[in-house]
Amino acid sequence: MQKILMVCLGNICRSPLAQGILESTCKKHNIPIYVDSAGTGNWHSGSPPDKRSIEIGEKYGIDISHQKARQFNTLDFKKFHKIYVMDTQNYKDIIRLCSNEEECNKVNLILNSIDKEKRLSVPDPYYGDQDGFENIYLLLKSACEQIIKDIRI
Repeated sequence: MQKILMVCLGNICRSPLAQGILESTCKKHNIPIYVDSAGTGNWHSGSPPDKRSIEIGEKYGIDISHQKARQFNTLDFKKFHKIYVMDTQNYKDIIRLCSNEEECNKVNLILNSIDKEKRLSVPDPYYGDQDGFENIYLLLKSACEQIIKDIRI
């Protein structure tokens, strides 16, 4: 079974939503996959996702309210086949923790699944309004759909 980890800064906005979207999409297509999420920081460990992420998920029929934030740790390199990060700073933070090339090769920007050339980041909506959460939902939905296509190949 494929195991995928989604990573953002605090694990309360982007990565829980990415986890929920990918889980929901896999379930819809009957693809067995394990998905989790984590943050590079530990500020929110044990907390549920931001209420705005929960609300945008609910708007599209995805329940992420049961998730709890946790911090990324180096054991995640062994547990997961792929690690998708939300932005370039998350990428740098996770790459710094790699102990070998194999671990580093597991890490990729999630939006690279859509456009490998641009190295785009999913904007952090934390300090914005609900429109930012709508925007990241649409970006993550497109990325997760492509991840599913890549898994099926």
